[in-house]
Amino acid sequence: MKNSGIYVSLDIGTTSIKVVVAEYVKDQMNIIGVGNEISKGLSRGVIVDIDETVESIRSAVSQAERKANIQISNVIVGIPSNQISIEPCHGMYAVASENKEITDKDVQNVFAAAKVRSVPPEREIISVIPEEFIVDGFDGIRDPRGMIGVRLELYASMITGPKTIIHNIKRCVEKAGLQIEDMVVQPLAISSVAMNKGERDFGTILIDMGGGQTSASVMHDDQLKFSFVDPEGGDLVTKDISIILNTTLENAERAKREYGYAISEDTSDEEFFPVETIGKEEPVKVDEKYLSEIIEARLTQIFENIKRALDKVEARDLPGGIVLTGGAAALPGVVDLAKEIFEINVKLYIPEQMGMRNPIYATSIGLIKYVAGLDDIYRVAKGKVHVTGKVIPLQSKTAKQPTVIEEPVYENETYADEDHYEESLVGKLKRWFNNLFE
Repeated sequence: MKNSGIYVSLDIGTTSIKVVVAEYVKDQMNIIGVGNEISKGLSRGVIVDIDETVESIRSAVSQAERKANIQISNVIVGIPSNQISIEPCHGMYAVASENKEITDKDVQNVFAAAKVRSVPPEREIISVIPEEFIVDGFDGIRDPRGMIGVRLELYASMITGPKTIIHNIKRCVEKAGLQIEDMVVQPLAISSVAMNKGERDFGTILIDMGGGQTSASVMHDDQLKFSFVDPEGGDLVTKDISIILNTTLENAERAKREYGYAISEDTSDEEFFPVETIGKEEPVKVDEKYLSEIIEARLTQIFENIKRALDKVEARDLPGGIVLTGGAAALPGVVDLAKEIFEINVKLYIPEQMGMRNPIYATSIGLIKYVAGLDDIYRVAKGKVHVTGKVIPLQSKTAKQPTVIEEPVYENETYADEDHYEESLVGKLKRWFNNLFE
């Protein structure tokens, strides 16, 4: 059952920062406010300038506050899957009360015991997700509160991430005048809305195509089992267009959105559009097929990198296929290109909520649904309850053998070979384009 109330999600992306305010009433999500601001201070999914990121967050929050007519103080924050690790953990605690009835305090203590393990100094615990409780040897218990027992045990999954990334996110949120209600790894959030229970249980691949990076995650047994991040995204497609056509990034982005297609053979070399190029007074006519070849080259490289990582864990054998989402996935032809490369079923996820029907909002919607759907035991373990807040006029702010996830595979040859790539592919296309007008 969903937890009723008002929830606010904060998605700090490379291209844009999204703030979504939603109200849960009788298991129904109603969007009441949205803020969307261009990101400043991020590169490839990672914060590189705290002050600029804070300003972008404040602007997005202000937009959402005006539309929702509420003051925002608590937010659910998405954590990128860069170098995340999920490990099994186990805790044991002797029930303290005289009558041996298990209370909220006992649950909090057994969670604390599960966290007592060696975590490298450069990593930080994001969350501990309970799998089962055991009371005096009786297993499979989801909520032990109110039961009688002497020994309480917990088997859970511990999610950790790089301390630098988590600290920077926390710092930005705090400097923006907000409090973090919860932190959720983005693949877990997106899978809660982009997949049904069967897909998460039997095994499905999630590919989130952002502006700064593309992540691939594997859900199986309703848990995150594998994660891979390729440091390429929609922004590099735009950069390729800009370099080859000798035009600004703004013009390249406009051409990509208005005329771009992911499969070149499905386009025409007799359909032209004008592009303002640097060093030429008059716009140059470029055919749609040539633009599509530039786009297809980069997307193919991204998908091939992901395919190699997935094949190392045999993820393409899972029955659920691939769910594609993220802003870069909205480009026409991307789904067909993904089907061609991955050779399995691929479908595109787009949120269904009115005004949110764009894959860029998949993470924002997912964060809210994931946290709203958490069991009460999770909130007790964290020592907090969800503060729903009140809608007020806006005022000025003066298993016993848990599965071990494999460490993410990072293939940095993409950027190690960046110069070679531009010479062999982008470089050739650029010279071809220039030769047309010499």
